[in-house]
Amino acid sequence: METVSMLLSLLFVSGALADCPKKADLYITTPQEIEALSGSCLMIPCKFSSLNTKTENTFSSTRTTFGVWMKSNFNFLQQQRSNVIYNISETVNKYQINITGNLSQKNCTTLFSRVNATYTDKYYFRIENGPFRATAECDPLQINVKDSLSPRIKISKVNLKEKESVTISCSAFTPCPHSPPKLTWSLQQDPHNNREENTDGTFTTQIQETITLSDKRDGYNISCSATYPVNEGRDVRTAETQETL
Repeated sequence: METVSMLLSLLFVSGALADCPKKADLYITTPQEIEALSGSCLMIPCKFSSLNTKTENTFSSTRTTFGVWMKSNFNFLQQQRSNVIYNISETVNKYQINITGNLSQKNCTTLFSRVNATYTDKYYFRIENGPFRATAECDPLQINVKDSLSPRIKISKVNLKEKESVTISCSAFTPCPHSPPKLTWSLQQDPHNNREENTDGTFTTQIQETITLSDKRDGYNISCSATYPVNEGRDVRTAETQETL
């Protein structure tokens, strides 16, 4: 059984804002870089904002809003749109993408389906909302597609002593919340998997166990495996991490 819990959300300003060479009309808040697993989906948490103060050219939630994703560069010229991989106003698109967020509420959360190695690149988001048309050119999103995603083992204490209790956790990034990994390890059979939402809107799956140290566990090797369903559940990919007490 899986438990979903939400961690404390933090309010933060778009990371690239301070480094932008010019004032942009549109900014998005997403992870600046995100990992994806080949054959799985990728959920991108996304919110957008506009600093444009011109009354005639501001975003309006009452107008129809179209979202656009571009790959490699942010040029949106009529005669040169080979970089446009998804436009919500089009019936046919290059990539299987679905903007699941409510654009009228400035939520541009997006789901990429069945990503592969060719998806590794920078991506730019654009909004078309009546006279307000802008690209978040200062906020590129870097997607890195991996063949496997290794779990991480964390031990609560550094200097371990006999008869002390120590909490050991194993976590794995969960790029596709609809198909989370199954975590297993040598400490316990069929451990309870928890899925947590991170402060940036991404997800992590975690298992945890508290043990008491003894001579028998000195030098004990802990192994944790993360098994991800891929290709719409037809296959799986497994990666393992080991740590010694």
